[in-house]
Amino acid sequence: MVIGLTMMASSACRSGTPGPGAVPAVMAPAPPDIRRLRDTVGLILDAGVRDSAFPGAFAVIGTRDQVLVERAAGQLDWASSPAPNDSTLWDLASLTKVTALTTAMMQLWERGLVDLDAPVPRYLPRFQGPLKERVTVRQLLTHSSGLPGWRPLYLEGSSPDSMLELVYATPLDTMPGATMVYSDLGAILLGQIVVRLTGQPLDEYAAERIFRPLGMRDTRFRPSRELWDRVAPTEVDTAWRGRQMRGEVHDENAFALGGVSSHAGLFGSGRDMARFARMLLGGGELDGARIVAPETIDTFTTRQDSTLSNRALGWEKPNGQNSAGHRLSERAFGHTGFTGTSIWVDPELNLFIVLLTNRVNPTRARTGIFRVRVDLADAVVAVLRHHTFPPRPRP
Repeated sequence: MVIGLTMMASSACRSGTPGPGAVPAVMAPAPPDIRRLRDTVGLILDAGVRDSAFPGAFAVIGTRDQVLVERAAGQLDWASSPAPNDSTLWDLASLTKVTALTTAMMQLWERGLVDLDAPVPRYLPRFQGPLKERVTVRQLLTHSSGLPGWRPLYLEGSSPDSMLELVYATPLDTMPGATMVYSDLGAILLGQIVVRLTGQPLDEYAAERIFRPLGMRDTRFRPSRELWDRVAPTEVDTAWRGRQMRGEVHDENAFALGGVSSHAGLFGSGRDMARFARMLLGGGELDGARIVAPETIDTFTTRQDSTLSNRALGWEKPNGQNSAGHRLSERAFGHTGFTGTSIWVDPELNLFIVLLTNRVNPTRARTGIFRVRVDLADAVVAVLRHHTFPPRPRP
């Protein structure tokens, strides 16, 4: 099954019976079907607001060629505030790992600057300690390095440099390659590899090589104060910062690192994330801007070791228990963010699903987002399941 839109001027469907083994080709979903999709997405998001899963949400559903549906629900804050729209800025949290970090790693791998199976100390000599010489770049990308998932760097370090020294010095919990533990520390190390190999801070590199070429005008680290009215507020931090976070990254470690980190810190809009997803479905190209090669996307979105985890390189794969739901194909890949964000891209179905929320508002204790993500993914595929269109040949 391939979900998609044709770009034909005529509104008439092609007729005829496909031959044996042929993929049936039909026109784009008719307006009633698009309305059904929009209504279905709206029902799910509105239910999430009613259930207090989040104060506001914005979903974008589309294909390689265009956006099918945009749907907003709720408002930016629980207090009286505007409704979200396609230019609302959301704290993307761990979507930073795929939007900025993994894309940068793809580009460096393409250019032959990084060897995925090289030991990490080749690029980061300060990463020293028992068994660390066995940790590879690939293991950092698949969260199988043996590093713990997290530590309170923001409480332990006195500056960004001292926090990075703590990351380098953190001992392994397990043998490299033995198990999968989702690790922000590993993502921080990968970001330092990008900085070392490019000679640029991650925010500058990503803006120059990813966001500006793609026309992602809203996506940035540390949004300026004049943009804060467009930002969906996140948690009321009573434990450390003593205020509600708005325009400043929610993640404490990313905040203490100066707001720019490879594990969190990026802010972006629904319209920008749709462009990013369309680029991935387009084999790394959008509107004439080539970001990565199709083969690079295939390499980084292939499941690495099914006996160990559901991880590709930087990306997550469907496993029947995560936010991908139960209907996306094996070729799908995606990621989630702690603040309530997610992206799933399915090349086989020619489909992307972006969901942006501020579910940590006013507290991270709210967990209703997990059900919403699954319901949304399953419902979108269910509504569009009868629409097929053969995928275009890659350029």
